[in-house]
Amino acid sequence: MRRLAFALILLLAVSFVISQFGRLEEFAAVVQRGQPIWIGLAFLVQATWLVNQAVQYKATYRVLGMRRSARALLPLVLAANFLNVAAPSGGASGIAILVADARRHGYSTARVTIAGVLFIILEYVSFSVVLGLGLIVLFRRGNLHVSELIASLILFCAAIGLCSVVALGMRSAEALERFLGWMARLVNRLLRVLVKRDFVSEQYAHEFAAEAAEGLQTLRHQPRGSWLFPIALALSSKALLVSLLFLLFLAFNQPFSVGTLIAGFSMAFLFTIVSPTPMGIGVVEGVMALSLQTLRVPLEAAVIITLAYRGFTLWLPLFYGSLALQYRGLRQKAPKAVD
Repeated sequence: MRRLAFALILLLAVSFVISQFGRLEEFAAVVQRGQPIWIGLAFLVQATWLVNQAVQYKATYRVLGMRRSARALLPLVLAANFLNVAAPSGGASGIAILVADARRHGYSTARVTIAGVLFIILEYVSFSVVLGLGLIVLFRRGNLHVSELIASLILFCAAIGLCSVVALGMRSAEALERFLGWMARLVNRLLRVLVKRDFVSEQYAHEFAAEAAEGLQTLRHQPRGSWLFPIALALSSKALLVSLLFLLFLAFNQPFSVGTLIAGFSMAFLFTIVSPTPMGIGVVEGVMALSLQTLRVPLEAAVIITLAYRGFTLWLPLFYGSLALQYRGLRQKAPKAVD
């Protein structure tokens, strides 16, 4: 059954890559118009950003008392990012890759899931710092709109909600168990009309809460300084993405200011998260190009920079993710797996 499921996932991966191949061709045509030295540096920054994600997961695992190398986590992170787009399910597809790896290596699946949640929290919190600066730039230039404020509010509420759940589990295992049990009953009540059965097992929710609370108690007893490295990595991830956008402005000979870079990146990242489509496909392209234009970047240059930026941050990583997913499948078939 697992082999059949993996074969179906691989089929989905191949079909998705083929369906989006035109995006990669469009990206290739765009980057060919840029200056080679800056485009080459952009590829280097992109690679550093992807490795940074794996190192950030490694640091988060360590805070929860688990040991995993960045080298082993990199293909998992790439595959997880790919599945979150190819098979969107609110992030569950990507976490499933990490959970499967946890089972294979004898780690707590609940702790790994908590690690994924903590990774998202750090992403939201670190981005909130940059977003605040971006909103200030847009406000001072008279380009701040209601849609951007609403999207920002949604992001802030999501970050506060996730932090509240983690704080609840750190304070009381029983409280976390009651909350997740209530959530399971609410989901089952809402979806019973569609699926005609319980969608989430309340028993599993209770078992998961008990195991997750154990991992969260580990957090509670960690020295305060243990969080400095994961936080620094989350902030450096945003700095790398801003640097990537900076290199693309240079590659296409487009004048810019620091405010333009921060505001343009903020809107792109914001609507990647707060969007009705996976990773903001079809939404971010329009929002980012429009934001850059309102920041006095000519429309043609704004569109070219947007397409190049999305190629580096979305389409190429998705291609890498499809390869990582196949690599992981080949390793699973091997009689002995060595990290």
